[in-house]
Amino acid sequence: MLGHPVAENPIDRMFDAVYAHYGLHWQFWKCDVQSESKISAAIAGVRDLGFAGACITVPYKVVSIPHLDEVDKDVQAIGAVNYMTIKNGRLTGHNNDGKGVVKAIQKVTNIKGKRVAMLGAGGAGRAMAVELAWAGASHITLCTRRESQGVEVAQTVTKASGVPAQWLKWTGEMTIPNGTEILMNATHLGAAPEMEYVPIDWHSVNKNMTVVDVITNPRVTPFLQTARELGCPVVDGVEMLVQLAMQMFEDWTGIKPDETVFQKSVAKALGG
Repeated sequence: MLGHPVAENPIDRMFDAVYAHYGLHWQFWKCDVQSESKISAAIAGVRDLGFAGACITVPYKVVSIPHLDEVDKDVQAIGAVNYMTIKNGRLTGHNNDGKGVVKAIQKVTNIKGKRVAMLGAGGAGRAMAVELAWAGASHITLCTRRESQGVEVAQTVTKASGVPAQWLKWTGEMTIPNGTEILMNATHLGAAPEMEYVPIDWHSVNKNMTVVDVITNPRVTPFLQTARELGCPVVDGVEMLVQLAMQMFEDWTGIKPDETVFQKSVAKALGG
């Protein structure tokens, strides 16, 4: 994994347990790439050191694209990459961030026809917004502090899917738009060790909303805990991680994994 920071992410413990289950003498390494100026060398190193592939996480999901040999259709549409495969020395970028979140949400509620409000629109958020639109969401609202980011991602969503999307400026405690049926935190807020508060007006959230958090550690973030206390159905980031990790594992190893193996491995990685 290439990103910054990466220390608190449990993905290495999960993958290593799965590798062991399938008798593979493989390891998953997390590499803290501390500045954008080093991402080109880091990606080249993945190829030169003989890795089978790599995850690319925040904040490099967009800036990594020019350093790859090619990208798939999802990356072309979304404009961000979250993992790569290496075949015959060529680096190919893929993005299944959104596919993971769609599968996780569909275990709890139907997406088709739903209005979605997303907090944040970074590399993972933009992928999720596009995939939610492809999955049938009727409208996407992107809540960000930076207008340029929010407007650009809203335009990307509509261009890729035809689904209307809009930007709302996030200042202070964000009021969730009326009619929202799926509320998603796609920011880093709430992640260990800081576990920062997500500044929203909880009076604008009702128990009929499905509340989603992309954070994997802790599994139940303060954001999700508050939603649970309101009676909202919730979807955690670990469930998304499992869904997207299975596809990565298959692409890297050629082995189609059993979801139960991943679920047990991530539970163990988190001390569950």
